[in-house]
Amino acid sequence: MVGPAQVGVLAACVVLFVPMGMAGWHLSRNKMLFFSGALFITLAVGVHLTPYFPSLSHILHSSFSSSPPHHAPHLPPPSTCLPFLHRLSWLPSSPTASSPALWQWAPSAPTLSCGFQRLSRPDASDLLNGSWVLIAGDSQARLFVLALLRLLLDPTAMDPVEADLFRRHSDYHLAVTDHGIKLDFLWAPFEPNLTAILRDLRPGPRYPDVLVLGSGLWHMLHLPNSSEYGESLAAVKKTAASLLSPVSPEFGLDGISASSVQPPHMFWLGLPTLVTSMLNTEEKRERMNRTVWEAYDREVHESKILKRSGGPFLLLDIGLLSRGCGRRCTADGMHYDGVVYEAALHIMLNALLIESQQRI
Repeated sequence: MVGPAQVGVLAACVVLFVPMGMAGWHLSRNKMLFFSGALFITLAVGVHLTPYFPSLSHILHSSFSSSPPHHAPHLPPPSTCLPFLHRLSWLPSSPTASSPALWQWAPSAPTLSCGFQRLSRPDASDLLNGSWVLIAGDSQARLFVLALLRLLLDPTAMDPVEADLFRRHSDYHLAVTDHGIKLDFLWAPFEPNLTAILRDLRPGPRYPDVLVLGSGLWHMLHLPNSSEYGESLAAVKKTAASLLSPVSPEFGLDGISASSVQPPHMFWLGLPTLVTSMLNTEEKRERMNRTVWEAYDREVHESKILKRSGGPFLLLDIGLLSRGCGRRCTADGMHYDGVVYEAALHIMLNALLIESQQRI
């Protein structure tokens, strides 16, 4: 059966070759006119027939293209990269080595294909430009704030900032005016404190763009009951989840509908690995041992507060990071060197890049 392509070729031949052949016969009396006419006929035939031969079109395009073909990089779907964010390696590898600890993403196929990176000060400032960052919790959260400030601010500005940040059991607020970044740290050592903070955010008119929460150490020390801790986490989860769901059509003072409020990116600071023998009081060594820590850590996962189990928070696994850094990175068995919280910070920033589908 003759297809449309064959019919098209036949029609093109009849329309082009017959009149052009006749013209060529007349032009043959003059050699210059003949060769000019032949060249014209050849080009005309090529232009008209090229669409019927895709491979020929591709060859011509490749031949006359002045630049090599561009191949877009193959990037994995964002959801496939989140599970690999904590794949770090620590240098030196020995946890008892005397040299300062350094970290990097392990050079494995998933981390390389996902393109994880340490963000520079300009890149981090651009990523968080115009954002409201709210961090609430205990001393672990305060150390996380310190890591963020060390990345965003010039080192010469850090001395007075650290003095204000580490006022005992106090809140801290800072505006990075050059980039419109608003940073709030709220001292909230117990889980009901966190639930109250979340409740006060609803219904807006604006939620934080980035919300980082964490607790557990104070509960472990002063109210040592892992089951009650799990129940408190369930309340935190329920209130946090309400920030992700539509709300009633109330209006804030600025007239913005609460239902249009953008939900925050939420992160949970995991419990640090505790080195019981290094804790500085007998009470801490008794109540904050490995068995108790494991029970509290288990409640974090069983409460389903984390995204991996359907909750609203992406885990920043301080336990894993502090364990990787080791005893050399802590002086009191509970609070770790800045490099641990720096690693957690860059994990969070890369997660923000993934969730917002941005690349730097």
